[in-house]
Amino acid sequence: MTATIAEQTMQPQTTQRVTAAPTVASLAGVNKNYGEVRALSGVDFKVRAGEVVALLGPNGAGKTTAVKLLLGLMQPNSGKVRIFGADPTNPENRLRTGAMLQVGRVPETLRVREHIDLFSTYYRKHLPVAEVLAAAGLEKLSDRKFGDLSGGQKQRVLFALAICGDPDLLFLDEPTVGLDVEARRMLWDEIRRLVSRGKTVLLTTHYLQEADALADRIAVINQGKIIAEGTPSEIKAQTSGKKIRCVTSLSLEVLRRIPGVREVFEDREAVEIHATEAEAIVRELLSRDASLTGLEISSAGLEEAFLALTQDAAGLT
Repeated sequence: MTATIAEQTMQPQTTQRVTAAPTVASLAGVNKNYGEVRALSGVDFKVRAGEVVALLGPNGAGKTTAVKLLLGLMQPNSGKVRIFGADPTNPENRLRTGAMLQVGRVPETLRVREHIDLFSTYYRKHLPVAEVLAAAGLEKLSDRKFGDLSGGQKQRVLFALAICGDPDLLFLDEPTVGLDVEARRMLWDEIRRLVSRGKTVLLTTHYLQEADALADRIAVINQGKIIAEGTPSEIKAQTSGKKIRCVTSLSLEVLRRIPGVREVFEDREAVEIHATEAEAIVRELLSRDASLTGLEISSAGLEEAFLALTQDAAGLT
């Protein structure tokens, strides 16, 4: 429980970065189609030097397409894609870029240290292997074959490969999938250290606490369009609201009919009610159920804001 609370309350330590910092990655009026399906529609998006930007969206929203375009792995149908002011496929730009993706295969018979040694040769300037192993928490696993590692350990190897070239711009796609709480916190700390050295990070994640804890700025993409952008606080402020948690004998249908209630979810023996305002609903609950217990009221967080934004956008299409 202590670790969970700590994760929820941790915030970026560099929220006062200068907003006029140079742009290191951008999409300008970008459209991308897969046959008849439009994956991105007129997307304008920037990543500035020295910041962590979280690109959030539901499955199929266009996150992976945006990242692949920025990495030069595909070309847009129209619009401009730039990394360090030039084409992403420029060899000099690729030497300044690192990526941890959830696609592709890594040879399973090579040992961890051998993978890092091999990837390091792709870069003109790379970090010492010992430093990379320490940053990814792999010192005790350096002689293990990749195929013998657990899922979480493999994630740490992929992170090590992404940072071994000491990149100025780092793409992290779902970096903490399969990691336990301790390993996740270690990786968060390492990302903060990279940014403190002037590095820039573009993060995609379904773990919204991760975005809240790390990101200086968040962009929400849905159905191929950027629908919201700002600091974590600004994103959360776009959806003001409260969460009410309690144990009640009232049915879900009865709860949903109470004026002001937006959503109701079962949570083990309790229910969680999402509402714009809490006071009137709490009075109504107490008047209808004298046996109500376990009452908790809290402000809506990034998860609630994300769900509201993406649901509202879906309703407009």
